[in-house]
Amino acid sequence: MRDCRPLILLLVACLLSAGALADNLVRRNIAYGAEDEQRFDVYAPEQARRAPVIFLVPDGGGSNGDKDARRVLENKLGRWLPRGFAVVTVNYRAAPKAGPYEQARDVALALAKAQEMADNWGGDRKRFILIGHSAGAHLIALLASTPRLSTDLQTAPWLGSILLDSGALDVPGIMTGRHFKLYDEAFGSDPHYWQATSPYHQLDRRTAPILAVCSTQRPESCPQAQRFVAKAESFGTRAAVLAQDLSHREISLSLGGESRYTAAIEAFMRGLDKGVAAALR
Repeated sequence: MRDCRPLILLLVACLLSAGALADNLVRRNIAYGAEDEQRFDVYAPEQARRAPVIFLVPDGGGSNGDKDARRVLENKLGRWLPRGFAVVTVNYRAAPKAGPYEQARDVALALAKAQEMADNWGGDRKRFILIGHSAGAHLIALLASTPRLSTDLQTAPWLGSILLDSGALDVPGIMTGRHFKLYDEAFGSDPHYWQATSPYHQLDRRTAPILAVCSTQRPESCPQAQRFVAKAESFGTRAAVLAQDLSHREISLSLGGESRYTAAIEAFMRGLDKGVAAALR
């Protein structure tokens, strides 16, 4: 495993110089499993009490994640910490050590551990908002659509799921058409595994509200999001698609910046909980 200490030091220096972490609590590399990758970091206001929690699952292209990525975190920490939110950012096991189903289980384990510990850093275990980008969005969508991944872990229901340009909501649809090699590396050749790791196919009941952000610059992104949201709505879930003329990467990096895009995400968040709405006023 690569040494992340230089990157962590750079992150801390950059954020402290901007004032983003001043007067905030930071706890790093909290273990939720035995493997080195099964770790999360916590950022929280120093005097937080029952703070809503943004639970952030990064992209990894199915092979790795980086909870310390400075450019991913800086806008989000800079915007939401001063508004009283805590932020948890999660790593999960990499492929080929773990496939998408096992990675989703990692996310469920991390969620259970973070909720269990939330009181220790002023978070509210019942007020988590899940946000994932790309592969991370796929894992959150799979967790939302596959309750058996977390039912034995006693996770509390979360307020909502925000999917930032997921690359894999309909896995069989992707695998039976033309697709990038990275999908073969992630999902293999077994149609039963495709089905088991496909949020669209596993979804069969009402879930917490869903916002599916999609890039209009990627031909299949918005059609997949629209089909997934339509199925969620058919079960009574409050769900919506937010199409953006942003690249796949920009959809993650720009979130938290002062923009109509961030405002639209926060409008969805306000509808999840009165306390969240008050923090975002």
